[in-house]
Order: sequence, then C-alpha cells, then structure tokens
Amino acid sequence: MSLLQSFDGELDKMSLQKLLFLLSRQQADKSFHFVPYKFGCFSFQANADLGTLVKYGLVAETDKTWKKSDNINYIKELKIKDQAILRYVKNQFGAFSQEELVKLTYRNYPYYAINSTIVANVLCADELDRVEKQKLSKPDIVLFTIGYEGVSLEEYLNKLIINDVRVLCDVRKNSLSMKYGFSKSQLQKACTGVGLEYIHIPEVGIDSDKRQSLNTQADYNKLFISYRAGILKNETAKQLEILTLLKNKRRIALTCFEANIFQCHRKHLAESIAKMGDFEYELKHI
Repeated sequence: MSLLQSFDGELDKMSLQKLLFLLSRQQADKSFHFVPYKFGCFSFQANADLGTLVKYGLVAETDKTWKKSDNINYIKELKIKDQAILRYVKNQFGAFSQEELVKLTYRNYPYYAINSTIVANVLCADELDRVEKQKLSKPDIVLFTIGYEGVSLEEYLNKLIINDVRVLCDVRKNSLSMKYGFSKSQLQKACTGVGLEYIHIPEVGIDSDKRQSLNTQADYNKLFISYRAGILKNETAKQLEILTLLKNKRRIALTCFEANIFQCHRKHLAESIAKMGDFEYELKHI
C-alpha cells in the first residue's frame, strides 16, 4: 500500500511486481520473496495479498493496474528504515517505464528471467546468454524430498528450481493446507508457472487422524513403524510408480509439510523406494 501511495496511488501490475522486487532486495528481512515467472520476478504472496485488499475495498483492480482506494497514509506507518528504502526506490526508479523496469530486472537479476516468455524481445544476445547460464540442467538422477514448513511458497519453489527438480510428487494424504500456496490447486498452478510438473499421490500418505498427539520424537517413531508395516508394505505398486517416474524424469521430489525430515513420512517412503532392487541413484533431503 505504501508503494502504491508513493506512485500516486496507482501502478500497472507488472511495474508493481518489479518495484516491489527492487524494494525487497534492499531489505534484510524481505517483505516478499519472488520466483522466475512468465514475465520475470513475481511474488504469488503479494499478488494474493492485493486480491485480499480488493475484497476489503482498499485496492481497486483492473485488467492492467492496481489502484489504492482509501486515504490512509501508509508510509507514516512504516518503520523508519523501510521509509528510507521506499524513498530510495522512488528516487531511483520512479521515472522508469514498465519496459525499462523489466529490462533492469532482467539484466541485473538474470535468474528471474529464466521462465520469461518475453525475454527474447527484451535483452540482447549477450544478456540472453547470461539468462541461459542461470538454467542449471543437471545430468545425475536424484530422488529429493522437501518440506514446506517455515518457508514461503516462493522460497520453496526456488529451492526446487535451483536443484533442477522436474516433477514435484505431493505425497500428502490430504492436499489441503492452511498455509498459503500449498493446497493442491494453488501448488499445482504455481509449479506449472515455473516449469515444474506436479502430481499428487495420496495413496502413500498418512491419514490426518493418525497424526494427532505427536508430541515427541518417540510418538513420531511409533507412527512410522505402523506406516512402514502398513502403507509401505501394501503400496509397493505406487512406490514402483514413483521409481519409474524418477527414471524417466531423472530429478523428482517427494513433498510433505514437516521441515524436520525425522518427523515426516516422506523420509521412510524415500528410503523404501531406495531399497528397491534397481535403485542406483542419489537420495537427497533438501
């Protein structure tokens, strides 16, 4: 809202994302994180927040713009340091057109241009080469596991991209989440937007009611003994399906909620797959 206020209350959608990105780069504790998206740096969270502000009547949305709808002075409510950062962004980039902001972010932060659909129209040959070098294609076959606890959707996706993960296998029994971006439809859309394939394999998940009253590591260990003896023993076909997917796609990731791998069933699922006869690949928790 302060950023909109600084630009006379209205910005086109692409410019707002680029300016917010440039502002966040100046912050030690970033307000928002970004991913390489269709038109460069993009924050799913910021976009969702703006949509919420529209519902509350604080922002108006058109096909191309966001417009501040109230008269509140949000700049005064910022911390002094953030006010200074906002002034810097306004002074440095306030006169830039949308096209100039796109070029600036692509040139200075080429990683965020790797999925851009317009990059060839924006950069010269040398600059395009810098973008291509950010695309880390890795030849080795790796089965990754990843949890989303404690990170933003953007941080999570960047970790997948940097590790050249090609398919995200959601192994939750129930793919709904109270955390923004991690319910099935949201996560699938986000993955598609950054060039990742998403599949949901609920058969190898654990029912929510069995995850109640997990207070100690011993409680988790007891749950996983049951998981290995039950679901993993009975769902060998699904595990073979994941192994086949790994062979075909070469770099896939199993995902669930917990950050602590010792408190998540994905560890035991991955280890079970790794014990299958012809598994000769790396298993890596990220």
